Amino acid sequence: MQKVILIVVLFFTVGRFFSQDIHWSQFNDIPLFQNPGNAGHFSGDYRFVANYRNQWKSVTIPFSTLSISADSKIYSNRNVGYGILFFNDVSGDGKLRTIEIQANGSYLIKLSKDSVHTIRPGVNFGMNHRQVNWDQLYFDNQFNGISFDPTLPTNENFQTDRKTNFSIGTGAVYEYYRNKRQKVSAGIGFYNINRPNQGFYGTKINRDIRLNLFAKGLYKLDVDWDLVPTFNLSLQGKYREVVAGSSMKYTLIDKLGYYRAVYGGLFYRNRDAAILSVGMDYNAWFAGISYDINFSKLVPASNARGGIEFAVRYILNHFKPSKSLHRVCPDYI
Repeated sequence: MQKVILIVVLFFTVGRFFSQDIHWSQFNDIPLFQNPGNAGHFSGDYRFVANYRNQWKSVTIPFSTLSISADSKIYSNRNVGYGILFFNDVSGDGKLRTIEIQANGSYLIKLSKDSVHTIRPGVNFGMNHRQVNWDQLYFDNQFNGISFDPTLPTNENFQTDRKTNFSIGTGAVYEYYRNKRQKVSAGIGFYNINRPNQGFYGTKINRDIRLNLFAKGLYKLDVDWDLVPTFNLSLQGKYREVVAGSSMKYTLIDKLGYYRAVYGGLFYRNRDAAILSVGMDYNAWFAGISYDINFSKLVPASNARGGIEFAVRYILNHFKPSKSLHRVCPDYI
């Protein structure tokens, strides 16, 4: 009974009950999930992103999420961006599995001739499949009067153990770009606009509309240091998530085709956790890791241990300029 109560409290505390979407601590490093307007919004030809999150291992069966995405721009019209995102989420003792595939598209609109001010409206179409393993759960009928006996029948009549639905979303991203070390972007997105039914039984359980707002900037402090402040707000039904904080970026090298930079950041998730993050740019690669230090009502069970998260990004360019270390001048010069 204590375990059942703990799991119920956990579901409601983290806001991931049947009507809620997943969430990330490194939300800036999963651009297609953050806003469909981010599709194709990068310097390069193709962008590949992978994310993995594992949380609540110290409390119950871990909640784990894996996401993979890829996006690009149409060759004949570089203003049009497109991308696809896939994620697989497994949570709780019943191993509730959520598999979702999302298609995203965006279009770049220049608000000024010099492209300093731009906006990218976008659309999102998703297919969501959920499945629960009833055999992994315990029921009262399996108690023989002395102890729990998993061989006893549950006497439960489940109508179904899976559900598939489709969702529609939209959003837009505004960017002020002065140079590569001074820029600001902000976006708004609406997901599950059609409120699909995801109930396993005859009763309809509509997936709540999720509103996402974000803002982030990059400010040059001196020759090597940059400040990267960020803010993210998600609203979905009764669920509220506010994350704010900043990273510091230190550029190790940026010349002759070589680029190295490291990041260190501290963020705060309202009434839930402090988030520590580190990362590194290595030419076309980025790798980041974060950890949630939990201080919510689950602390007695979690011992302040929340979840660990990884992010990897790779940007592919068709044309790679040669790395010329020196040039030989003709004798007549």
